[in-house]
Amino acid sequence: MLELRRHPTGPTWLASPLLERLGVVHAFSTRLGGVSTAPFATLNLGNPGQCAVQDSDTNIAENYRRLLQATGLVGRSLCRVHQIHSDRVLVILPGQPHDNTLQTDALLTADATTIVSIRTADCVPLLLSSSDGRWVAAVHAGWRGVVAGILAVTLDRLCQESSRPAQDFTLAIGPCIGRDAFEVGPEVIVEFEGAFGAAAPICRQSDSKARIDLPAALCLQALRAGLPDTQIDQTDLCTYRHGDLFFSHRRDNGVTGRMAALICPKTT
Repeated sequence: MLELRRHPTGPTWLASPLLERLGVVHAFSTRLGGVSTAPFATLNLGNPGQCAVQDSDTNIAENYRRLLQATGLVGRSLCRVHQIHSDRVLVILPGQPHDNTLQTDALLTADATTIVSIRTADCVPLLLSSSDGRWVAAVHAGWRGVVAGILAVTLDRLCQESSRPAQDFTLAIGPCIGRDAFEVGPEVIVEFEGAFGAAAPICRQSDSKARIDLPAALCLQALRAGLPDTQIDQTDLCTYRHGDLFFSHRRDNGVTGRMAALICPKTT
């Protein structure tokens, strides 16, 4: 299970004991320890799309600086992208310019000078690492990405690029909206039943409403892709229910901040 980590300067994040054992520096941020004010209080790491209410770029930059300092990642290049709820994966190569307008939902790299990261506010953040810590990935998985199989696509690309089998990788599933808070309509139910069949992690409430367990769906996909269950870390914290720790797009009606999940390959 993921564990909370706190730095004396303020930032609080979740860490995976499995990834820590590999010596891979990573973090699933919380909303604690930054400088932003309501409705983005306090460690906001992104703005809510085209919402009229926006946090300042200065605040967001300072929040990233604080988180990177707390996690020991100062001096490395932070790669962020424009997320599009897809199954698209990008490989970040050494020396490649980091353009925040790149459209993708998964980043992977073996460049130890680069931090790959994604942002969430109810969707599922995923971090992966090879057993030697030399190849890592950060993945944004909303329900559309889960149905599209972005985790399996990312794992397949990691295996291709690293020449390692899926069994060599460790997965950490970060905080997201929990099943009890994630009620969906018939169009989403159909998509999940099509992707998972009888194994779809759906709790039906009526013909038109159901609750979906996104982490359970991703665990199932990870196991099907070849990851041993002993190499999967997760948490039972819910972004919707635990408002003291997390931003939530659904709970806050779209006017809220963003957490970040970030990871960097080992240097040696």
